[in-house]
Amino acid sequence: MQKTGRILIVENHALLRAGMCSLVRMDPNFEVLADYSNAHDAIAALRTMSPNLILMDISMPGMSGIEAVIDIKKRYTGIRIIIVTVHTAAEYVHASMCAGADGYLLKDATHDELLTAIRSVLAGKTYLSPDVSSGVVQRYLSGGGRAAQTPLDELTHRERQVLKLIAEGHTNKYIAHYFTLSVKTVEKHRSNLMQKLNMHNASALTAFAIDQGLLGHRFDDSH
Repeated sequence: MQKTGRILIVENHALLRAGMCSLVRMDPNFEVLADYSNAHDAIAALRTMSPNLILMDISMPGMSGIEAVIDIKKRYTGIRIIIVTVHTAAEYVHASMCAGADGYLLKDATHDELLTAIRSVLAGKTYLSPDVSSGVVQRYLSGGGRAAQTPLDELTHRERQVLKLIAEGHTNKYIAHYFTLSVKTVEKHRSNLMQKLNMHNASALTAFAIDQGLLGHRFDDSH
């Protein structure tokens, strides 16, 4: 009997990834084609395999799940994607759905909810975990309620680049190496960002970057 769900699992944590694989395989209609710890390897695998659904983590090294959704949807329009994450903030949900995700599931979901989400998305529906759905749909449909002018307009091109890498979880040392800058210069950019945006930690900067769609934005990498 042909499997109705050919699934790829992309999850940063090995234990969670193994658990998700086991849970999905409990349904005889679903087949786990492969599992990966990062988005780059998963996207490369799409050249040789044809899943019809991907379970995608958000927080991963190198490329975030939101960026991966944008990339995959541009090249493989028939693949459905469910974000599976610990993040309950509306900013993450909004960014994921705007990127093109077909579902948003929390990692503390039950086995039954996981299977329900998979079946719903494979059937062409959109699935949102009940714990995050309140108010999110309205915000998504209204485009997030952003004003025409945002604090993002106050940032320089380099500050936006640094903000994007901060939001992806990279260290000052990594950002300095990426742009061939000194660590002190990166620290100065980070300080300027917090001052201009009136934010006081990396978590606030990350939420802002996600809400502004920076994780899916491709900057010119010329230094």
